[in-house]
Amino acid sequence: MKYYSTNKKVSGVTLEEAVVKGLASDKGLFMPDEIITLPQSFYDNIDKMTFQEIAFTVACAFFGEDVEASGLKKIVYDTLSFDVPLVKIEDNIYSLELFHGPTLAFKDVGARFMSRLLGYFIKKENKGGLVNVLVATSGDTGSAVANGFLGVDGIRVFVLYPKGKVSKIQECQFTTLGKNITALEVDGNFDDCQRLVKSAFMDAELNANMKLTSANSINVARFLPQAFYYFYGYAQLKRLGLAENSVICVPSGNFGNITAGLFGKKMGLPVKRFIAANNSNDIFLQYLNTGVYTPRPSIPTLANAMDVGDPSNFARVLDLYKGSHKAICSEISGCRYSDEQIATAMRNCYKANGYILDPHGACGWQALKDGLKPGETGIFLETAHPAKFLDKVESILDTKIEIPQKLQEFMKGTKQSVPMTKEFADFKQFLLKQRML
Repeated sequence: MKYYSTNKKVSGVTLEEAVVKGLASDKGLFMPDEIITLPQSFYDNIDKMTFQEIAFTVACAFFGEDVEASGLKKIVYDTLSFDVPLVKIEDNIYSLELFHGPTLAFKDVGARFMSRLLGYFIKKENKGGLVNVLVATSGDTGSAVANGFLGVDGIRVFVLYPKGKVSKIQECQFTTLGKNITALEVDGNFDDCQRLVKSAFMDAELNANMKLTSANSINVARFLPQAFYYFYGYAQLKRLGLAENSVICVPSGNFGNITAGLFGKKMGLPVKRFIAANNSNDIFLQYLNTGVYTPRPSIPTLANAMDVGDPSNFARVLDLYKGSHKAICSEISGCRYSDEQIATAMRNCYKANGYILDPHGACGWQALKDGLKPGETGIFLETAHPAKFLDKVESILDTKIEIPQKLQEFMKGTKQSVPMTKEFADFKQFLLKQRML
C-alpha cells in the first residue's frame, strides 16, 4: 500500500516511510491510497470472532501488503493482550470500556501497535542510529506512548506536555519512567506542544542530524489501529442482537480516534452514524454548523484530553469525504458540553446507573442521551479510567474512587522532567544536544 499527503504534494510513500517520518514533507498527513472494503462474510461472522481475530483481519486490510502475515499477527496479538468490554449502562446506551490496557486509556491500542510496528521495521532493515519519537500530549497520549515504547531498542521518546494542564496521575505515568523516555514540561498549552513537534519535522537541520517520527495520531501507525475496537464493539452489539441502527459517540479532541472509526465505516462497518462530542473547544461543531473551519487557541476544561483548538486529524476527515461539508454532516453530528454540563452528566449517570464516568466519557454519555433517536442503540467510548482524574471525579461525585494497582505503581515513582519554553528555537537546541548523548 502506498500513502499520499492530505496536502497533495507528496505521494507514492511506503508504509515504512510514512511511519518513520510521521508527517509528510509538505506538512500534510499521510493517507492510504486505498481503503479496502472487507467482505460481507467477515461481518456475517464477526460476532463469533475474538478481539484479536477481528483486529488481525482489519490490520491485514491496512498493512498486509507491507508486513508479512506472521509478523503482523504477532504485532496485533501482542498489542491486544487486554479486553475491551461492552458494558450496559441503560436500555439503549452502552459503554465501550477502552481503559483496560497498561495505562488505563484508549491510546494504549495505537501506541502499543506503533511501537511494535516501528520495532519490526528497525529489526527488518537492521539500520543503525536511534529513531527519536516526538509526541505532544494533552493527557493520555503521553503515558500510552511512553509505556508502549519503554525499553524498546533503538528508540528514544520525547513527551511534550503543557505545564499544569494534565492530571497528576497522568503526569506520573510518563515523567517517572526514565530509561529511553524523556518528559518535557512546556510552558504553554497543548497546541504549543503540537506546534513544536510539527515544526521539528519541518526543520531541515534537525532532520539531517536525527531520525524523527511522531507517535501522535498524526502518525498512520498510531491512529489506524484504533479502528480495531470499533469493529469489536459492533461484534459485541451483534451478539446481543442490537447491531442494527447502532450509533457510536466519540469524545473528540485531536480527532484521531473518531477518524479511525470513520475509516472503519468506509471499510463497510455497518454503523449508522457517528457523534463527535466536544467540550468547550468546539471547533468541529462550528464547522458542522457553518461549513467554515476556524481554529483558535484551546482553553482548559474538565475534559483536558479534548482541549485542542486546531485538531490535526480534521485534514483527514476532509480528505476522507473529498472536502464535502454535506457528506461529512450526513454521517457525523456534533455537540458541545461546558464544564458545568460535564459535571452534571457525571452526577446524573452515577445517581441513575451507579456508573462512574470520567469527564471525557461523560461527554459521550450525555451526547447519546441528547441525540439518540427511537430504535437506535448507542455506544460511547469510555476513553480512560476515572481514577486518572481522581481529584476531579471525587470532588464532583462526592465519593471515593478506588485507584487501580497499575496507577498506584506509577504514583510511587519520582518525577523526572525537563522545563521547556514554547519557543521552537529552544526546543531545537535541546534536540540537537540530544544527538550527542
